[in-house]
Amino acid sequence: MALPTAFFAVFFAYPVVSIVGRGLHQGGHWQLGRIGDVLGDGAIRHVLWFTCWQAAASTALTLAVALPGAYVFARLDFPGKRLLRAVVTVPFVLPTVVVGSAFLALLGRGGFTDSLWGLRLDTSVWAILVAHVFFNYAVVIRTVGGLWAQLDPRQEEAARMLGASRLAAWRRVTLPALGPSLAAAGLMVFLFTFTSFGVIQILGGPTYSTLEVEIYRQTAELLDLPTAAVLTLVQLAAVAAVLAVHGWTVRRREATLRLVDAGTTAHRPRGRGERALLGGVLAVIAVLILLPLGVLVARSLDVPGGYGFDFYRALGNADGGTFTVAPLQTVWNSLRYAAVATVIALLIGGLAAAAVVRRAGRLVRGFDALLMLPLGTSAVTVGFGFLITLDKPPLDLRSSWILVPLAQALVGVPFVVRVMLPVLRAVDDRLREAAAVLGASPLRVWREVELPLVARAVAIAAGFAFAVSLGEFGATVFIARPDTPTLPVAVARLLGRAGEVNYGQAMALSTILMLVCAVSLLVLENLRTADARPGEL
Repeated sequence: MALPTAFFAVFFAYPVVSIVGRGLHQGGHWQLGRIGDVLGDGAIRHVLWFTCWQAAASTALTLAVALPGAYVFARLDFPGKRLLRAVVTVPFVLPTVVVGSAFLALLGRGGFTDSLWGLRLDTSVWAILVAHVFFNYAVVIRTVGGLWAQLDPRQEEAARMLGASRLAAWRRVTLPALGPSLAAAGLMVFLFTFTSFGVIQILGGPTYSTLEVEIYRQTAELLDLPTAAVLTLVQLAAVAAVLAVHGWTVRRREATLRLVDAGTTAHRPRGRGERALLGGVLAVIAVLILLPLGVLVARSLDVPGGYGFDFYRALGNADGGTFTVAPLQTVWNSLRYAAVATVIALLIGGLAAAAVVRRAGRLVRGFDALLMLPLGTSAVTVGFGFLITLDKPPLDLRSSWILVPLAQALVGVPFVVRVMLPVLRAVDDRLREAAAVLGASPLRVWREVELPLVARAVAIAAGFAFAVSLGEFGATVFIARPDTPTLPVAVARLLGRAGEVNYGQAMALSTILMLVCAVSLLVLENLRTADARPGEL
């Protein structure tokens, strides 16, 4: 646990505490009175309310829409399954401003249309909720579906043989087993939507704002660092409360499970019910995922006078203003950064998950919660924090390329931990003990007992970490060097310039980002399939 603790202390706690302290300490005095002033502002309270409301609504919608998809990808076998699983993860890496623009074109921004939970919603709010489901659909598919595929189906079949209906068997046998992974997926979706920035900024307009958007506005537009610091503290407190509830819930539902090889549980759709479910899930993916992605591709080909590849060809040239290198060079930059960030995230996250599983106590539970804080912390805060703290020996990293992968790994580690924890907790301790009694060393126990059981979870975690790193924008935009920008940073720069050509190039670069993500995840899928062991584990 020492290495993960040191990593988070140096690259998360130190920068965040420093930037918040600088914001509250002005003119040689602590501006603690600003806390009451900010919290007493009615406009800020409305922002806090809308932040919590839209995060809860987005999480509930995502779980409801994606849970049938998790079953389909876990239990059913159909042509193109691996390709489709890679495609549904593509939204995860797209810059939020690009997706916000696509959904604005699809759904628009207009008058009042409906109500939810007692709140009247206009079209822009529905667009925000749907865009959040679009982004986070893959979180449920990969987190819940990853564990679901390894659950022994014979347990549910035994319940049905004893007279339980299909629904009763699922509710009493499968659903409790999926509880930890459902909680992990719900937590990640909530934290992502709680800190939503680009989607809210594009689709919410001047009417709707989240804490993340308000922190950016106070920092970058109004230069009001004390208010931004107070809002950051409020955001951290809210996230800590959510993590405490999540930890309490998971502890009540922890259980040892019988895990099998995921390749042995999938089958061709049987009967009308499963065929209808497969068709429904494919229809949802077509409308929710493929349609917005198709809009981006169409815009990248929509050149003056018709359709063509003019915007793609223009990406091969540096303009000397916005870019000192050709925008296409950002593909290699992003792949290199994401690969290094994935290795760091797997190392830190894997060690952290193993420590949480093998130890007990409040300290370990607190450490588990700490691992999730980067997802609930403003990327603006982290990016500024890196700039003002990692600038002196022995941590003078501002001119080093490693700074970008470190920032990306901070976001990747929580995904690695949340994906691996349910599987590690499900491994029967008696397997480890039996291997140790037979003389196996701890390393051999890990290699021959635990690794085969968690190999699928490691591959899923690697895919998540790589995708998140590939698309990370909030912190990277502050610390990426001008001569080595990443794909999302390059897209944002192009969108920030006026003109149809720049907009078309941004759409073209976004399409390339989609393809790079899909191909990379397909490679991971193939590696996982090649390494899978036949039979029961």
